[in-house]
Parts: sequence; structure tokens; C-alpha cells
Amino acid sequence: MLQTVSQDFSAAQLNSELHEVETAASRPDGRTRILVLDADRVFRSATGRFLADHGFLVFEADSAGGARELLAQHGADIVILDVKIPGEDGFAIARALSIQANVCVIIVSELGTEIDRIVGLEAGADDYLAKPASPRELLARIRAVRRRAGKAIQIEQPSSTCYRFAGWTLDVERRVLRDAQGNVTSLSEGEFSLLRTFVERPQRVLTRDQLLEYARGAHSDAYDRAIDTQISRLRRKLGIGNDELIRTIRNEGYMFVPKVTLR
Repeated sequence: MLQTVSQDFSAAQLNSELHEVETAASRPDGRTRILVLDADRVFRSATGRFLADHGFLVFEADSAGGARELLAQHGADIVILDVKIPGEDGFAIARALSIQANVCVIIVSELGTEIDRIVGLEAGADDYLAKPASPRELLARIRAVRRRAGKAIQIEQPSSTCYRFAGWTLDVERRVLRDAQGNVTSLSEGEFSLLRTFVERPQRVLTRDQLLEYARGAHSDAYDRAIDTQISRLRRKLGIGNDELIRTIRNEGYMFVPKVTLR
């Protein structure tokens, strides 16, 4: 069912909504979720029906606001995007989507010149089709994108997700933090969630709102309004000064300073 929303939308907002998107394999029915974001009702409906007939779980949106709401509710594995979204920068939306783990972007648009395709692919789209597009070709490209994504996950995902920084090791799967001697330092759910957020986004300024969004899904103390208190606790447990590892950026937020490696 098509849902539309009149609220304002930005690529940055979309970026914050998608960080917890799950893979199709982790859902009981195993179906790939596809969001069709296109202002053209005829194309959107026909494409949605065709893909649903081929076993996909399809959601439709005719605006960026509607897409944002559907993504927040259901997530997506693939977004089929027409970059001609009224009042929005479609290429910026593609860029925001492309940096999210397990989200593939296929642009299908009337903007089909060589320059348009280059801009779309440089923005992070996994594929680009010019309208009018054959439904069967679109289906083949969807399957190809999913195959490539699956191979990339197998190649890139380590057997144990451990982040190393400044003599510390954070084991994400076991939710364990060890110092250089191998001693375990206990973390609350909120502290673990925040530390994971930092090590996954090192050397980037993160606002308090971003930290709250990225920590969503953990225990409630991870996203209460006392984010500064959480960070103070982390600093104490890591035995560091205020800005040695977690630097306060005045009027902006925080930055995780050290180099982080993935074991």
C-alpha cells in the first residue's frame, strides 16, 4: 500500500534512519525487501506488481518523505530510485542510501544521458537504468546486484568482528572490551552501544542527535538525553583524559580520535 508523508526530508535524515537495516537472510521468510521510490504512479505501480509477482516484498513511495517513513518502519534491501523527486536532490538521496550496509541502490530514471549515469554511479548507485526500462531487465539487474552484495559480505566480513584501538579490543559479537593485557572491562548496554558507534565511525564528528540515533535499539540508557554522562563514563572506564580518545568538538559534538583497525 502506498504511503505518502508531507514532512520535510533530507539525505542526512535518511542516513540516520537506515543504520539498523537487516539483511534478507535474517528474516524468517527470507524475502528481499524492495522500496520503489518514484513520483510516476504508473511506473511505480507496474514495477511494484511485477516484482511482487516474482517473490519480492515491495513497498512504494511517491515522495522522499513517504520513503523515509517506510524505511523507518520496514527497512529495505534494495531501493529502486528515480532521481527526479519533486523538491529533492535525488542524487543526494542515492548517496545517503549507498553508504548504508546491506542497502543496494538501483537508479531507474528518465535522466539517462551519459553524464547522468556517471553522476548516479559516482553517488554510489549499484546500477543505473534509463527509462523506459524493461521489467525483465530490471529483474535481472536486481538479481545481479544482490549476488554481488552477497559476495562482498562473504569476502569482507571477518569471522569475528573485533575493533582495535589504542591498545583496546572491542569484540562486537561477544560484547566484550579487553585492555592490552586481555583483562575484561565491563560496559553497560548504553556504554557498549556508544563505544561501538564510535569505533565504527572513527575520526568523524558526530552530533549528539546522531549518537542517539546510532545507539537506538540498545538498552534505554543508551539513548536518553544524558549523552554527555554516558561519554564521561566511557572515558573513565577507558582510563583516558577528556580529549585523548573521545574529543569534544565545541558546538558540534564528539569525535573518536584514534585509528581503528578491524581484526
